[in-house]
Amino acid sequence: MSLKALRIVWRITLLNIRSSMEYRTEFLLNIAIGAIWQVSVIVFATVLLSRFTGMGGWDSSEVLLIPAIRMLAHGLMVLLLGRVHFIGRQIQEGKIDVYLLRPMPVHRQVQLAYFPTNAIGDLTVATGLMAGALGRSQLDWTAGRISYLVAAVVGGMLLEAALFTAVACAALRFPAADYWSGWLEELLGTFGSYPLNVLPRAVGGLLTYGLPLAFVAYFPAAVLTGHGHDTGIPYWLAAASPLLGVLAYLGSRLLWRWSLGKYTGVNG
Repeated sequence: MSLKALRIVWRITLLNIRSSMEYRTEFLLNIAIGAIWQVSVIVFATVLLSRFTGMGGWDSSEVLLIPAIRMLAHGLMVLLLGRVHFIGRQIQEGKIDVYLLRPMPVHRQVQLAYFPTNAIGDLTVATGLMAGALGRSQLDWTAGRISYLVAAVVGGMLLEAALFTAVACAALRFPAADYWSGWLEELLGTFGSYPLNVLPRAVGGLLTYGLPLAFVAYFPAAVLTGHGHDTGIPYWLAAASPLLGVLAYLGSRLLWRWSLGKYTGVNG
C-alpha cells in the first residue's frame, strides 16, 4: 500500500470514528455491548480460578493463557480486519456491486465501511484477561517468550481473519454462506478457550485439521507453557502456529482476489 493510500485510509478511519462518536450514548453502549458479549469468557476464567486447580494436565494459570491469547487476537481482528465478517450481508444488499465501481480495492472499502466500536469493548476484556493471565503465570517471561507471545497474538488474529475471509469468498458465489460466519464465531467462542485434550479426540481432530481453530491459541499456549510435546501433533508444527496464521491470511487474500474476479453480481 502506498503512502498516499495510507493517508486516505487514515482520514476515512478518523471520519468513521467521528461519525461513531456523534451519538455519545450509542457509542458507549456499543462499547459496553462488545464487553458484555464476552461475559462467558469472564465467567469461565472466574470459575476456573476459583473452583479448579487445573484442566487436562494444565494448571489454572496455564489454562487462563489460552482464552487470553484467543480474546486478544479476536479483539485485534475485530478492530483491524473484522468488517470481512459482514461481507455476506453487503453482498445481499448489493453494496459489493457499488464497491466495484470505485477506484479503490474492494477489500479495503469493506474494511473502511465503518468503525467497529464494539472492538473497544472486546479489547478491554481481552487486555484485562491477558493482564490477569500474565500476573498469575509462574513462567519466566524472557525476551524470547514475550516475542513468541506477541507473534502468537498476531498469528491468531490473522488466522481468524483468514477463516472469515474464506467464508466471505464462498458468499461471493453463494450469498447464503454468510450464515457460516455465525457458525464459525460460535465454534471459536465455544471451543477456543479450552485445552483440546479435555475434548473427545474426534472433536480435537476436527478443530486441528478440519477447521484449524487450535492454531489460534491452544497450540501457541502449549508451546509457551511447556506442553508443546503433548498436543498430539509434531512440536515444530505447534510452534509454527504464528507463521501458519500469516500464510493462511495471505492465502485467503489470494482466494479473495480469485473469487472476486468470478463474481457476477448479487443476482448472478
